Amino acid sequence: MPGFEARAGQVEMASEVAKVFEEGGVLLAEAGTGTGKTLAYLVPAILSRERVLISTGTKNLQEQIYFKDIPALREALGIPFTATYMKGRANYLCLHKLGHLTDGAVTGPAAHDVFLPIIREWSSRTKTGDRAELQDLPEDLAFWNEVSATADTCLGTECPEFDDCFVTRMRQRAAASDVVIVNHHLLCADASVRQSAFGEVIPAFTRAILDEAHQLEDIATQYFGFSVSTYRIEELARDVERLGVEDRTAKDEIAKALERLRDHARAFFTELAFAHRGEGRVRNEERLRATVESLGQAGDTAALLTGALDVVEATLALQRTKSDRSVRLQADRDTVRLKPDTTYEKNKPDPDADDATDAATLARRAGQLRDELRFLLRGGDEQYVYFVEFRGRGVFLRASPIDVSAIVREHLLDRLQTTVLTSATLTVDGTFDYLRTRLGITAANEIRLPSEFDFRRQAILYLPLRMPDPRAENFAVAASREVVELLKRTQGRAFVLFTSYATMRAVQAMAELALDYPIFAQGSAPRSQLLNQFRGTPHAVLFATSSFWQGVDVVGEALSCVIVDKLPFASPGDPITAARIDAIRARGGDPFGEYQVPLAILALQQGLGRLIRHRRDRGVLAVLDPRLRTKGYGRRFLASLPPAPIVHDLDSIEAFFFA
Repeated sequence: MPGFEARAGQVEMASEVAKVFEEGGVLLAEAGTGTGKTLAYLVPAILSRERVLISTGTKNLQEQIYFKDIPALREALGIPFTATYMKGRANYLCLHKLGHLTDGAVTGPAAHDVFLPIIREWSSRTKTGDRAELQDLPEDLAFWNEVSATADTCLGTECPEFDDCFVTRMRQRAAASDVVIVNHHLLCADASVRQSAFGEVIPAFTRAILDEAHQLEDIATQYFGFSVSTYRIEELARDVERLGVEDRTAKDEIAKALERLRDHARAFFTELAFAHRGEGRVRNEERLRATVESLGQAGDTAALLTGALDVVEATLALQRTKSDRSVRLQADRDTVRLKPDTTYEKNKPDPDADDATDAATLARRAGQLRDELRFLLRGGDEQYVYFVEFRGRGVFLRASPIDVSAIVREHLLDRLQTTVLTSATLTVDGTFDYLRTRLGITAANEIRLPSEFDFRRQAILYLPLRMPDPRAENFAVAASREVVELLKRTQGRAFVLFTSYATMRAVQAMAELALDYPIFAQGSAPRSQLLNQFRGTPHAVLFATSSFWQGVDVVGEALSCVIVDKLPFASPGDPITAARIDAIRARGGDPFGEYQVPLAILALQQGLGRLIRHRRDRGVLAVLDPRLRTKGYGRRFLASLPPAPIVHDLDSIEAFFFA
């Protein structure tokens, strides 16, 4: 490979991966930045001649593996092998939904006049149906939901477009491939619906490599739960409205059922909001824990809503029965009319058959929504934490597993012959104990490889001596001063990472007054656009929160400083965090030492890991939180950080860059 550098750590990791592929079992591999872990697991995986699933935490790494590493290895190894790149269903166009989308069903003139013609024209020439091909399509385009594939709306093998379906084709390519590249979101979503006839996308596999494995617990928590929302009910109602029902009586019955559904859903979610937002300041986005008592306050409207879903399901089931009868009668008439020398056109599209299939799918969705809502409303399963989430105008009632260790073990680890879990950040206090506990891992081989970078030469760690407690009212002002002075000395070229939007906005306002450097902020544009702007703008500064703490690579002088305002402790007010704290305390453990500190250490390692991505990179790591120096647990954080020299004065930063 051109420019390849031999690295002892990479060879050591590759040997361990080869060993676990040969013997089976689990390998935990922490490989510090610069090890080259992607090639270290890809080479032995390819040489094993077994089908292997590669799952990553981000689409960025997925794309790097598929578009860069796989072609390079195919040429370098001289061994023929096939590879496929899989995304979640929602990334792909659904031909059935597109075909049923009439002009009257499109929401808003922009969707009708601009996006629908673009998507229809593209649908006739695309080979993959992947929306990433439509680069001019806005990332947050709501209209895409009208035409994208989802497990809820999938008709499976009964779909008239099944053979031409882009998801079907993707799955067929994957089933014939040696290397299948997915991400953790798709992996967990697929595992959670494998009992469904319509949800499974990833073909069967027995060997998997999970890169960025530190993200697995959070992602599994999202997908192995239950959720009913205003959006989900409205999507069901809208899809039922699009059902091509010709019979006037049936049409009226469906319209009445949907009117009741919408009325009762509005009343229920309003009561739910009052029950959980009755006191205190209302924020645009927040999650509030639900209890049996708080859910009971919406009990009357909940009963009416579940009843309305019952009616929708029954009405659609009746519609399917009528359609089935119509199809049979039409088939009988066609049989009578056929002459002996006439060949019946079996594959001719039958609108009535399509309607019957669609009605059955919609009835199934209504029944599933009702069953999930009933589970959520009981609110009493001790294995789950129940909460209400407010996001813009949407209201979500959710239940998430408190402990996913048994779920990960049952649905992933126990089904596999070989599993490799790797990341640059898997250990806390020098051991894998925290990860083992959180993911239910018992027997496993372990390997820890230090970073290949020389942090003593390439970086310094700045810890200011005079900062107030992060909970103090004047912390944002003090942080603003430090950020401004740091950015002057680094000439911009920095990520400033925050644990809350409120502090981010306060510091950003002060920095914009005091500095001339271009400042970009999370929320002002899509994530990928912000990163491209940052990379392409000299002396730029990016203000961001948790979503930029990991999976972001900026190589070279464009990023010469990473500033973190506070130690990234998960908020104890978050329902999932609170439930996990309660569970550890209930068994007599120490939630702060066992859970909160290790989780924050891994997050801080990821945030600061954005800085040094190459042997030639140099830069400043700055943590403004004084608890690193003043609290006993601060030593645990410092021990986990890269071994860069610690400085406390701003002049040292200037000397580092310009000496």
